[in-house]
Amino acid sequence: MNTLSSVLAAPPLGEAGGRPQTLPRSGQTLLRWLAGSGAFAALRRYFAQRRYIGAILPLAILGLWQASSSFGWIEPVFLPAPKKVVEAFWYMLTKQDLLKDVWASVFIIAQAFIYGTLLGVGLGFAAGLSKPVELFFSGTINTLRHIPSVAWIPLIVVWLGLGAPAKIVVLAKSIFIPMFLNTLQAIRGVDQNFIELAQALKLSRRQLIRRVVFPAIVPVVMVTLRYSVGLAWALVVIAEGISGLEGLGFLIFRAQNLLMTDQLLVCMVLIGLVGFGLDRLLFLMQRRLLRWQRSFGGGYA
Repeated sequence: MNTLSSVLAAPPLGEAGGRPQTLPRSGQTLLRWLAGSGAFAALRRYFAQRRYIGAILPLAILGLWQASSSFGWIEPVFLPAPKKVVEAFWYMLTKQDLLKDVWASVFIIAQAFIYGTLLGVGLGFAAGLSKPVELFFSGTINTLRHIPSVAWIPLIVVWLGLGAPAKIVVLAKSIFIPMFLNTLQAIRGVDQNFIELAQALKLSRRQLIRRVVFPAIVPVVMVTLRYSVGLAWALVVIAEGISGLEGLGFLIFRAQNLLMTDQLLVCMVLIGLVGFGLDRLLFLMQRRLLRWQRSFGGGYA
């Protein structure tokens, strides 16, 4: 801020044999507005915290991709140029209802996330607090979890058809099992000293759950949520490709069959970006819920 003020307040610079040169009034107004809005301070913090490091690898990959296309290292049918992929994205966006397919995939994963999470956390909570409930469910669930979710798709399709319900059931199952197991283990991993202290303080069962058990399992549950959503987002592509008529998975398999590599890459990039967005959303939720927790931030690197 001080440096910027000194620049703006400095006397005009002169040219040899010419008129004095000053920054145009519009430029001065823009610089003052940027300084007042905190843009320079935010940029300084960005570089001070080294957040730009995360952009180095994507930019390097993009540069290598462009070079391979420009110098003809790879045939366009195998890897089209970035410009062709951008053109394919615009064509799919304006001519092929790309947003409708993206929304179809997101809508399915959202429903599966709600059903799988509620059932997994609820049942895992009940099993963690009650040994008979654990004995009743854990054997069956531990057996079912070894059957891949993809293996369920043909049978679920026979039962429910090719619509959204079949895919929601398969994806909810992939979310439910890790949520159940990790919630159960998180409750069983609560320090016994905390339980004994709560009993010494004569806390009720509800107070014990709210003040001891719940804070102890929230970190594990949030990490499991992020993992489960990432797994389900990958599976939705497979489910739509095998038994679907819309969605990003359907578009990917169609592009593969028609050798439309540019559209295939568009779908792959969108899958990565949407998956990253879902993970960031859960990360912000996790940071909000765990704002009381102090943890190591990687300060030794």
